[in-house]
Amino acid sequence: MRLLVINPNISESVTALIEAEARLTASPATQLTMQTATFGVAYIETRFEALIGAYATAQLAAEHHAGHDAVVIAAFGDPGLAALREVMPVPVLGMTESALATACMLGHRFSIVAISQRIQAWYREVVEANGLIGRLASIRALDRPLASIGNVQSDHAEALRELCERAVRKDCAEVIVLAGAPLAGLARALHDQLPVPVVDGVSSAVRHAETLVALQPGKAAMGSFAPPPAKPHRGLPEAIARLFEGNAAR
Repeated sequence: MRLLVINPNISESVTALIEAEARLTASPATQLTMQTATFGVAYIETRFEALIGAYATAQLAAEHHAGHDAVVIAAFGDPGLAALREVMPVPVLGMTESALATACMLGHRFSIVAISQRIQAWYREVVEANGLIGRLASIRALDRPLASIGNVQSDHAEALRELCERAVRKDCAEVIVLAGAPLAGLARALHDQLPVPVVDGVSSAVRHAETLVALQPGKAAMGSFAPPPAKPHRGLPEAIARLFEGNAAR
């Protein structure tokens, strides 16, 4: 099995965190191909940045999906997820959707712990779009500058743990979801430090991807996730244009 894992941000240090957690989680026979956005921002915390990240992800998916069994979008908020499901011939998974699905199997109410206050409104919208706003206990986030996005876990370890504890004690969270690729792998460190399960988005997405590939559910040919219809286009990168034309042919 081959998984294409895309970091929609430009931070190679974050890609390294994603890869480390993905390799610890993936089955021994699963091969991972890592890709990092070639343009965009260091980390996504606004809707506009997510728009840019979605396009960067679409370009990488178009260029590199051949020969892979599934695509994983490794950024919380899942930029471009629904759109890529229309055009990709293989399953496409996002960190948020995968983490929320895992959380719902472990408890009724979950809290999200994030790295930025600005992110909170957008994350709430993402949870609502997934139909799970009624199960969201809270979103708690760091309220301090981030000197290095690749070192958030080490720089703010105590603050992140305290946010998790507050979500459990004050918000009655039954599951903690750690939000964002910069926190990839932190769930392992917190495993024995909290009284509730802790969910990692990268590991959830990788494992759910393996499951979907094994289930072989097929690609939608009808409905809202059917391939886009053929139509004139202009100025698209070659790989995206090929994707349009290939889907139109199907």
